[in-house]
Amino acid sequence: MVQPRFVRPSPSSPSSGTGEPNSSNLYVANCGPAVGLSHDAIGAVFSAFGEVKGVFPADESGVRVIVSFADPFSAKSALEALSGRPCPDLDGRTLHIRYSVLQLPSQTQVNECVPVSLSDSDLNIPGLFLLPDFVTAEEEQQLLAAVDTQPWIDLAKRRVQHYGYEFCYGTRNVDTKNRLGELPPFVSPILQRISLFPNLDYDPASLNLDQLTVNEYPCGVGLSPHIDTHSAFEDCIFSLSLGGPCIMEFRRYSASTWKAASTTTDDDEKQDSSTCIKKALYLPPRSMLLLSGEARYAWNHYIPHHKIDKVKDKVIRRSPRRVSFTLRKVRNHPCRCEFPQYCDSQQQT
Repeated sequence: MVQPRFVRPSPSSPSSGTGEPNSSNLYVANCGPAVGLSHDAIGAVFSAFGEVKGVFPADESGVRVIVSFADPFSAKSALEALSGRPCPDLDGRTLHIRYSVLQLPSQTQVNECVPVSLSDSDLNIPGLFLLPDFVTAEEEQQLLAAVDTQPWIDLAKRRVQHYGYEFCYGTRNVDTKNRLGELPPFVSPILQRISLFPNLDYDPASLNLDQLTVNEYPCGVGLSPHIDTHSAFEDCIFSLSLGGPCIMEFRRYSASTWKAASTTTDDDEKQDSSTCIKKALYLPPRSMLLLSGEARYAWNHYIPHHKIDKVKDKVIRRSPRRVSFTLRKVRNHPCRCEFPQYCDSQQQT
């Protein structure tokens, strides 16, 4: 089932200001499945103000939702009563609410056609490397079987597992004081093989990888454009694709600055997309991607939300399930990279 898409009202819309609203939909931040609040629980709280037609994920973070009412006056009552105040029935969380509008299907049919390359060298992005067949088909099945014996955490559109340190989607960072333990034994062969990765010329300490996030993407589910938080991780980020292929798009924005997770929205990305360079790379199953240097620090990476991808005039249907292993080294000091406009460490100093 395709979820409806909601966007921020335009500045000229009455629903974007303090006047009489004309939207029945509310964008609600600081609550969602990623912080233990189900859509049903959220809907039950907001139904006190009127009929709730549905609660939908606002993005992939799991900490922002859309509450859709049957009429705009119910939405107005809920916004005025709940916005900016702790909500006892939602674990005391302070909700940040604004109006949102439903985007019509004709508006969502945007041409996202970016030529797709099969080789990292075609993209000419410093620090970006792709190794096909990093693991064998037999090893792929063993890795998938291993993660399926472990508990999953449900986000809005996908499931995740964290090892070493938990990645917090609300802050896009890790709590270095809360270590989960060693990485699981089933990734030991991958870690050994990474040490033989070509093009590696880094401090060995930065390759002592200690954080793993496993993502499971159902068919058609992607990932919003983002740069992994500079202060959270060291230079090298490795991502192993299992179970199915995908397209990863890379975006270099001409006038971007680092933004805190709580202030970054899909609308911000949409507004900036006209002033960015876009390149795309096909990631086959069992391939390992390395983001380092400029590719890691200055380029957003993004997986389009498609069920079908076009690669070199060939139509490729995504598999029912794709699983990625993202391996990183947690950073315990401020980042001092050469890209301060994208760097949270340098923006906050």
